[in-house]
Amino acid sequence: MWFRLLVALATSIAPLQALDAADSYSVSLSNISDDKAVFATVEAPKPVQARVRTGGTVAQLTVREGDRVETGQVIATVGDEKLALQMKSLDAQIAGLQAQLAQAKTDLTRAESLAERGTVPRARLDEARTAVDVAANALQARIAERSVVERQLAEGEVLAPTAGRVLSAPYTAGAVVLPGEVIATIAEQNFVLRLRVPERHAQFLKVGDRVRVDGEEIGLSGTRFGTIRLIYPRIEDGRVVADAVIEGLGDYFVARRIRVWISGGTRQAFIVPAPLVSTRFGVDYVRVARDGGKSLDVPVQRGRPHPTPEMPDGLEILSGIKAGDRLVRP
Repeated sequence: MWFRLLVALATSIAPLQALDAADSYSVSLSNISDDKAVFATVEAPKPVQARVRTGGTVAQLTVREGDRVETGQVIATVGDEKLALQMKSLDAQIAGLQAQLAQAKTDLTRAESLAERGTVPRARLDEARTAVDVAANALQARIAERSVVERQLAEGEVLAPTAGRVLSAPYTAGAVVLPGEVIATIAEQNFVLRLRVPERHAQFLKVGDRVRVDGEEIGLSGTRFGTIRLIYPRIEDGRVVADAVIEGLGDYFVARRIRVWISGGTRQAFIVPAPLVSTRFGVDYVRVARDGGKSLDVPVQRGRPHPTPEMPDGLEILSGIKAGDRLVRP
């Protein structure tokens, strides 16, 4: 056993092997962001409220919490019995005015015939024409009133103002509502991450900055990157609020907490691909190329992972290498 251990240590100290140029990496100092972990919540950009336009009783409610709706979809119907009675009354008045208009036209036709033969005075003919105009105008007025009532009945349909997910629907069928009350709250599509960062980091936040999320936090694999889209000017409870856009957030759960890595400033560091670092007996090594096509294992101090879009498996090395070293795969 001790013989094998000594052999392994000797191999790690001074291995001389040929290089594979395809698996080499040139070490250089990089300006990296000093990432800080903060918690963010999945939020809708702007929750939109679907309100009642006319008061009455909820006759039908077609959605519930969690349902997906499209713009203009009927999500509830509010009915008012008074409007139905008013509609019947106007229908009866319209029928009476139509009969009155028909009688006035008949009288006008008779008066015109008698006036041609000179048996009635001209004033009688003018009275008949006036009666037709009065009846026609009265009929048009009642038809206009009926159109208004029809519009009020149509406004009993509550429409979804935007496409998204229903967050709350506080009423049930049979409930009495007043004009302007909220039937449902809808979360818009394209959820965002709402960050709340301590105000001491406000100077480092900029629109367009990159944020990083571990894929496991949102049920995906690997590391996901996004960008800060909006920074709100108002500081709330000592925290700066910002919205970040990132793919894969889903569109169902709202206010879900996720750990997010943001930039807290920049610094210089050595970042190398993680596969170039090997661990033996608790010590981390990288293989450095030497002159003459040989390589040597060098112990290093490993930092924390620092993935980037260009190097998803990036790993920070704190000591043991210098700029200009060429690393090869062990």
